[in-house]
Amino acid sequence: MADQPAEVGTRDRLLRAAADLIAASPGETVPLRAICDAAGVRLPTLYHFFGSKEGLLDAVVEHGFGEYLSAKRARESSGDPIQDIRDGWDAHVEFGIANPGFYALMYGQVTPGRRPSAQDGPAAALLGLTREADRRGRLTVSPERAAAHVLAANVGVTLRQIITARPDPGLSADMREATLAAITGGHAEHAPGGPGVGDAAAALLALPDDNDVLGAPETVLLKKWLAELARRG
Repeated sequence: MADQPAEVGTRDRLLRAAADLIAASPGETVPLRAICDAAGVRLPTLYHFFGSKEGLLDAVVEHGFGEYLSAKRARESSGDPIQDIRDGWDAHVEFGIANPGFYALMYGQVTPGRRPSAQDGPAAALLGLTREADRRGRLTVSPERAAAHVLAANVGVTLRQIITARPDPGLSADMREATLAAITGGHAEHAPGGPGVGDAAAALLALPDDNDVLGAPETVLLKKWLAELARRG
């Protein structure tokens, strides 16, 4: 038992070293040896704690999004599930732009049939809100479908801003309201003179299929949904 605090300290050093290097080089591959050097340990120690590179990255993402979720849970509910979805959308985008390295690991590096466990918390929170909205008669689609719509659009608009390295609050707001209108049967609202829903969707449709953040299959699927959104807008 006396060795347990030292082991915990070594694991935390590896996590912090990996998180710092990933944050410093978003979208780039961070060599395991660089992480070990930064933490002051040898490669076998990393494998001892995390088993593989994927195990380490999963732990880093879980650590990073744990902080995001803690801050999110600390905010009080508005009492309106649709407004809470709106507020959650904005917090999601803000986190992605502020932490592109974590976000790219979370949503941008896609392996078919594999989803990082750190996605479970945000997905469950969103589904809880869509189920409450459905209970109140606010949805025109199922809670599961509504949550999928919101997440796909929210991730897409966030990745778009990370890739272009140019925050676009107007685009995010337009996509947010268009998505809420799609799941509630309402009408999207945007600032007079600003870009409309069709313009916002068109901007995301310009995302290249071979971008370095979102996988090609996911980009194609996102574009299919956005094309329909643009047609309706």
